[in-house]
Amino acid sequence: MTADDILLEAEDGMDKSVNYMTHEFASVRTGKASPALVENIDVEAYGSNMKLKQLALITTPEPRLLVIQPFDAATVKDIERGLKESRIGIMPAVDGKIIRLPIPELSEERRRDLVKGIKQMAEEARVRVRGHRRDGIENARKSKKDGDLTEDQLADLEDSMQKLTDQYTKSIDDHLTHKEAEIMKV
Repeated sequence: MTADDILLEAEDGMDKSVNYMTHEFASVRTGKASPALVENIDVEAYGSNMKLKQLALITTPEPRLLVIQPFDAATVKDIERGLKESRIGIMPAVDGKIIRLPIPELSEERRRDLVKGIKQMAEEARVRVRGHRRDGIENARKSKKDGDLTEDQLADLEDSMQKLTDQYTKSIDDHLTHKEAEIMKV
């Protein structure tokens, strides 16, 4: 592998790690209604597991209310069961063919618990980013051993890999700071 290939592969992996973390952050409740809170909940319908966003339209008519309108009225009970079994901690209210999810105000203690959770998610993302750095450096050392890279190219690649890791770690920290402020805002 060339130095550019190794760097691109590591950068792609790091980028996916950060994107996964931001996707996970979207599902963390902040006290205001957001379709991202429920759209990826698994619902058993039509004999298989499906994501809620595939079964219903999710809207936020008010800042503290989610309205779920199933495409097929026969799936209302399945969606209700999926919401009750999920970890969001909000009880759905079925009103005919629609489901309402009132988003309660978050207590200070619950806000602190959510912040702990997102800090854990951020640390997991940092670990994944460092894992991609390690894999990239291992690939670079193999390439040097195979004669594809010189000693100087290996050193330059290791420096570039560290700069890339620092860049993605800073991105994770920035996302964490933003989400933490969003959660703690009353």
